[in-house]
Amino acid sequence: MVDNLRAVQAIVNVDGGAETLGVIKANAYGHDAAIVARVLVNAGVRWLGVADVEEGVRVREVVGDGVRLLVMLALEEADCKEVVDRDLTPVVWTVEHVAMLERVAEAAGKVVRVHLEVDTGMARQGVDLKGVAGVAERLAGSKWVRCEGVMSHLVAAEVAESAVTQTQRERFAAALQVVVDKGVLVEWVHLGASSAVDEGSTLGWMQELAARVGARVMVRPGIALYGYCPAVTAANDGDTGALGKLVKPVLRWKTRVIGLREIGAGDTVGYGATFTAKSLMRLALLPAGYADGFRRAASSGVGDGWVMIGGRRAAVVGRVSMNLVTVDVTDLEGVAVGDEVVLLGEGVTADDHARWSGTISYEILCGIRAKFVES
Repeated sequence: MVDNLRAVQAIVNVDGGAETLGVIKANAYGHDAAIVARVLVNAGVRWLGVADVEEGVRVREVVGDGVRLLVMLALEEADCKEVVDRDLTPVVWTVEHVAMLERVAEAAGKVVRVHLEVDTGMARQGVDLKGVAGVAERLAGSKWVRCEGVMSHLVAAEVAESAVTQTQRERFAAALQVVVDKGVLVEWVHLGASSAVDEGSTLGWMQELAARVGARVMVRPGIALYGYCPAVTAANDGDTGALGKLVKPVLRWKTRVIGLREIGAGDTVGYGATFTAKSLMRLALLPAGYADGFRRAASSGVGDGWVMIGGRRAAVVGRVSMNLVTVDVTDLEGVAVGDEVVLLGEGVTADDHARWSGTISYEILCGIRAKFVES
């Protein structure tokens, strides 16, 4: 993982002043937030992004004080006491967000630092251009809530020279100027996730924009830290990104063979009898299934998934069950009960799983429910 972090930092030029926020929300994209937080902090990362206050509290217990934790999802009033007590940095975008933080912060006698999110085209979180002045005024006049960052999120960062991205940049620049004009002292500006870092042009633009208002650039790599990155496509559909070629998957998901059996021609396998053997076969049984995140779409005849045993592919046979999957080891000599099986990580990637399932690597990784072991 540290190698992936360094690949990101080489592109964003941390020596030139850009700050790296490691996104570890959703349990570090399924990699175990406690493990990942320790690795990143030990590698020098000073900012981490968590999904919500509950996740922020758990991570704070792991990393201790001094590391900044940006809470990236919507804030509720019930969350505010933990935000103040645990020194979390929430994302805000309404006057109401500011007001409820002020009440708790004043009672505690502590100033809360926040980042203002601007909706530039995602239509999810954030204040739009029409409302940004009102929120900025409230932040500028607040004694107990200090806005130190302004952020947004790109819709199509993986598309080079996207017209959508250009529009979002223009909206973000306009919003940032309003915030500064209202008297907010902005320290950080950020809207660059992994794909934006990879695409490249947004980073340079951000640096110029930040310099104009006396701020610094922050980038928010997530999926790239875990070894995956969507290909950046140009107008000619060519792959133009460099980051995706540099990072390597860090997670290995393993199990063991718990049973072996032979079946003959005409025998069926699994629910629905969707697979019928054409000849003598040897099958291995694995204690993993869709309840663990090994998708049913990997079933034979659907996604035609596979696992790795001893560095060789073993195809899924029949339907993936809730807690079990059967694979073909007919041509893999020497397979025995207790042998290690790689479900993801060495010869089979999250991108492979995503292709079988008609989804993206993010969803595959976040969906793994297994015991994590730090290595």
